[in-house]
Amino acid sequence: MNGTTQLRVAVIGAGPAGLMAAEMLAERGFSVDIHDAMPSPGRKFLLAGIGGLNLTHSEPPGTFITRYRERQADLAPPLGRFGAAELREWAHGLGIETFVGSSGRVFPKEMKAAPLLRAWLHRLRQTGVRLHVRHRWLGWEDGGKDPARGLRFATPEGERTIAADAVILALGGGSWVKLGSDGSWMPLLAGRGVELAPLRPANCGFDVGHLAGNAQPGWSRHLVDRFVGAPVKSVAARITDARGQTHERAGECMVSATGIEGGLIYALSAPLRDTIEATGSATLYLDLAPGRSLARLTDELSRPRGSRSMASHLQSKAGIDGVKAGLLRECTTKETFADPGRLAAAIKALPIVLAAPRPLDEAISSAGGVRFEALDERLMLRALPGVFCCGEMLDWEAPTGGYLLTACFATGRAAGLGAADWLAGRE
Repeated sequence: MNGTTQLRVAVIGAGPAGLMAAEMLAERGFSVDIHDAMPSPGRKFLLAGIGGLNLTHSEPPGTFITRYRERQADLAPPLGRFGAAELREWAHGLGIETFVGSSGRVFPKEMKAAPLLRAWLHRLRQTGVRLHVRHRWLGWEDGGKDPARGLRFATPEGERTIAADAVILALGGGSWVKLGSDGSWMPLLAGRGVELAPLRPANCGFDVGHLAGNAQPGWSRHLVDRFVGAPVKSVAARITDARGQTHERAGECMVSATGIEGGLIYALSAPLRDTIEATGSATLYLDLAPGRSLARLTDELSRPRGSRSMASHLQSKAGIDGVKAGLLRECTTKETFADPGRLAAAIKALPIVLAAPRPLDEAISSAGGVRFEALDERLMLRALPGVFCCGEMLDWEAPTGGYLLTACFATGRAAGLGAADWLAGRE
């Protein structure tokens, strides 16, 4: 043993970030206790793996880091030391083989999160890590001068106070309250002078506002009854944000009861949300026929339709039917359908006014949290020496595709190593 075994570290949160921090500390001989509010660890991680665990992404590091938008520079150090390649190698060390899918996303061969989590927990227990479930962190004892001591927990046996030499906070963001990420830690840190950014939904759906074809905001009853849950496939989307920057993506989305959601929308959720916050609404333009030019569509739709219905004409000449036809009627006027040029333009850039993101608890992830400016290079809070933060509770966001998990693993590793370094310096 290396002489640091008498030093204890409390890790609060048993998601990927907290577990990775615990692993780094245990490997270096520290005594580690993990506390989690839920009945079992990794609840959100397991849910993420239900449809196939997207562990990371295989794109080059230079492209990979750009997915973190304004926080690229802050996340570059931890991701530079533990990025996609290192994460895959780490998983292989647990006996979990991975493969690269056609989209560049990386998955375990079994496509599930549970085998990885089981192997990981087994290895952590072998290194002496202790896991305490149903331990909800309540903050610190009043008047506690050392933020690593006097940690209060609500447990099945009543309130318990513990002391540690350092603390790793890996409490998640504000989405998926039922899985433990409820943001209840925000006022606890704010009360200690920690600089925070408000929690906001990320990778989320949106409610529609006032559309051209409707007298009232929101979808018509006709569209809801016929097309809720219907996938809108092979489309492209574009939004110009409040700063004048244009964002474009291709993919598919889905009509919801109140608006629109799905992978294509999640990929654009940050500029959509920020534009709504800045201007009150955002207009998403959908290209319903990305494989056809405006000139070709105009020419095809200008041909006489004879006795055929407009629905048949749209299907045969533009390939527009089903939910796409429904959206076209929903978001345009009768006058548009009477003019082939205007109709073609609407097919290529159908305006959908979005009024608000869906609630935070429905989002896949959240933006906001502990600002990087409140942390030193070891991810230790400047206002609370001995307390380190990692994972989704930090103020960053990224699209789905493996970027969320990779940054959680990487910052968890960085916080664990940072705490080990800080403790070693105090001996």
